[in-house]
Amino acid sequence: MIPKLETQTIERDYAAAKEIYAAYGVDTDAALQKLSRIHLSLHCWQGDDVGGFENPDGELSGGLAATGNYPGKARTPDELRMDLKKVFSLIPGKHRLSLHAIYVDYPEPVERNALETKHFQRWIDWAIQEGIALDFNGTFFSHPLAADGYTLAHPDPGIRRFWVEHGIASRHIAADMGRAQGSPCINNTWIPDGEKDLPADRWAPRQRLVESLDAMYAEELPAELTRDAIESKLFGIGSESYVVGSLEFYLSYAVSRKKILTLDMGHFHPTEEVSDKISSVLTFIDEVLFHVSRGVRWDSDHVVTLSDPVRAVAEEAVRGNVLDRVHFGLDYFDASINRIAAWVIGARSLLKALLIALVEPTQLLKEMELNGDRTGRLALMEELKMLPFAAVWNRYCEMQGVPVGAAWLNEVRAYERSILSER
Repeated sequence: MIPKLETQTIERDYAAAKEIYAAYGVDTDAALQKLSRIHLSLHCWQGDDVGGFENPDGELSGGLAATGNYPGKARTPDELRMDLKKVFSLIPGKHRLSLHAIYVDYPEPVERNALETKHFQRWIDWAIQEGIALDFNGTFFSHPLAADGYTLAHPDPGIRRFWVEHGIASRHIAADMGRAQGSPCINNTWIPDGEKDLPADRWAPRQRLVESLDAMYAEELPAELTRDAIESKLFGIGSESYVVGSLEFYLSYAVSRKKILTLDMGHFHPTEEVSDKISSVLTFIDEVLFHVSRGVRWDSDHVVTLSDPVRAVAEEAVRGNVLDRVHFGLDYFDASINRIAAWVIGARSLLKALLIALVEPTQLLKEMELNGDRTGRLALMEELKMLPFAAVWNRYCEMQGVPVGAAWLNEVRAYERSILSER
């Protein structure tokens, strides 16, 4: 059993930390209030290894792969919702859920281009009951019409039309979700289109993709109901040499069509600073969506940890005062460990990174920089790493009514014994 911290200890440590941060001009109470207003969008696909419920016997394709066979994965929508309810109870704050179209919950089979809101009504009803909001994603992979690695950029106009219709259906479902929950539902689009080896024509697929996207987004839907996001990628399994929807392509499209650009942290070179893109991109577009992930050597979507890249993303969003323009979601799938724990570790790590950024004396650092005191800036940045952030985090968890420290693992293990082991 993981030991639990006593409330008296938590409050004592927080009082001491509050005083230390105050010496740097930081109001930790205000920081916790800001953190409580950040709503992460948790990814449903961690709970069942991106299988979905469209076809119980379906297998992943389109550049995706889940590794591991840890027991207890969700087999039905009801089991997935049960698992998610447990996850949300272990994460401080109020958060959202991001659904993929293959997580349809309906007794009869339905093709993707014929999907309607009724096929997700049980998800909508559950989310409203739980007091959470939904986001949505069209599913452009793991389907016979995506078997050759092309969807919206496919050379066959009939296949392209099928995927355009799926995209249109997804947008309308997202709008209905936004209407039901009273909060805009972000509808994200990622496609696997690309080539394993060197293509002879890089131009035609991108022109076809522009035409497909324009057709998909032709109808203007109310921004208070849904927002359109487009996600780039560097390469994937089966698209190692060429990806139609590259960063440059989608950035240009987002600027010209006023869309949200999705930046997945696992979709770039391992040494590329994704955080540096925030100030560049938000200079020209209104909003970005971050899919926070952890690539290891390649786009492997490992569970998010409190790493330097994650901290850097949080710091840039806070330092630029753009938390209202940056949406944070999680995107990884690990079947080698307890799936509930994987969700909780990732979400709590991202929230820790955001809190560290919120208790940073940013103004002091900026003043040093403006005055040319680069020595002081670097020295202070290093000293800040030693401040008692953990005491502030523990206080936040206590305020939000979730387990403090690693004590949440006790609940996950109990859930595994009573629920997951029976599957």
